Amino acid sequence: MDKIIVNGGNRLGGEISVHGAKNSSLPILAATLLAEGECVIHNCPDLTDVRAACDILRYLGCKVKKEGSTLVVDSSIISKWDIPEGLMHEMRSSIVFLGPILSRMHKARLYTPGGCEIGLRPIDLHLSSLRMLGAHIRESHGELICRIDKGFRGSNITLSFPSVGATENIILACAVSEGVTNIFNAAREPEIADLADFLNKCGARIKTGTDGTVTVEGVSSLHGCEHRIIPDRITAATYMSAVATAGGEVLIKDIVPMHMKPVISVFEESGCRINMGRDSVKIRKTERLKPVRNVRTMPYPGFPTDAQAPVMAMTALADGTSVIVENIFESRFKHVPQLIRLGSAIKIEGRVALIDGVERLYGAKVCAPDLRGGSALVVAALGAEGRSEISGTNHIDRGYEKIEESLRKIGADIRRGV
Repeated sequence: MDKIIVNGGNRLGGEISVHGAKNSSLPILAATLLAEGECVIHNCPDLTDVRAACDILRYLGCKVKKEGSTLVVDSSIISKWDIPEGLMHEMRSSIVFLGPILSRMHKARLYTPGGCEIGLRPIDLHLSSLRMLGAHIRESHGELICRIDKGFRGSNITLSFPSVGATENIILACAVSEGVTNIFNAAREPEIADLADFLNKCGARIKTGTDGTVTVEGVSSLHGCEHRIIPDRITAATYMSAVATAGGEVLIKDIVPMHMKPVISVFEESGCRINMGRDSVKIRKTERLKPVRNVRTMPYPGFPTDAQAPVMAMTALADGTSVIVENIFESRFKHVPQLIRLGSAIKIEGRVALIDGVERLYGAKVCAPDLRGGSALVVAALGAEGRSEISGTNHIDRGYEKIEESLRKIGADIRRGV
């Protein structure tokens, strides 16, 4: 079994680039089902979740070709309308294929999704919204049997929570439809705008508002296009956490600074020096970190839940007590026992984590419980004394492209082993 082996204590320095966004790549790959032709997608990261999405596309009948960081998807012919349970369970966001399959084939058979066990991610909003657009959905023991007569019809949909996945599924369902769909209290994450940009290049008519309103004017068909995935803001936040923990000065390139604003203030509060460029951020940490008094995960433009774990690892070495409140998922503190094995002092009270900063962390054998929890262990190990072995790398590889190679470029002593 693969392990990531870290010899901590090295200060980091130099430059590092950020790969394409995982959370954009997956819905955009699902969206290629709607474009009855060839789509060329640049800056697509080499992640196990992306490979799983490509496996689903191939199973459905699409032709998928990889050329470096570019994926070419030809969806001219789709021969199937179901996704086997095994493929559905390979990634947590596989439910995003439901809308486009129904739109293209007028029927679908899927299963409830798999992926990280970070708490319940109900698909109720997905299903209720698709029903409002005209879908007939029957649920039976984890199986979803769906059909739609003729095609989706526009509707006004108000989400009880600004769910990213539900917003994506609605957009994908009604891009090719009759009438106009207005989504109120829609998710505002940058990845939503990226999906809309891709679909608009394919001929869709989608407007995203800063007030959480998305308007989709249905069209009769879509065509192929060429698109570049936005940078992964969570990977950038993870690299920033690594520098803040290990110390040093690093220029993080190929980002969209505007997307980083929700996390920048946390690093500034911790005492890191931040300089923003046109498409980069430089972070410098020379002194002991200050505690972060109140980090609360919220939908965008709030602090992202995906950045909570690596930032927690950073605060483990702060001079004082930090407070992190997890408002999105109820089981997203599974990395805490593993951070404690490295010497962290963390207490959990419901959705609140109290992190008492310690003088130093110590290398240990730990196991990644999920994707972002795994990144937190890598971050902590970089700032720990001695050798750490991190198993469960399959979780980390879902969202980070060869994380050990990237960190080694800026001075980390990190490698894969068995």
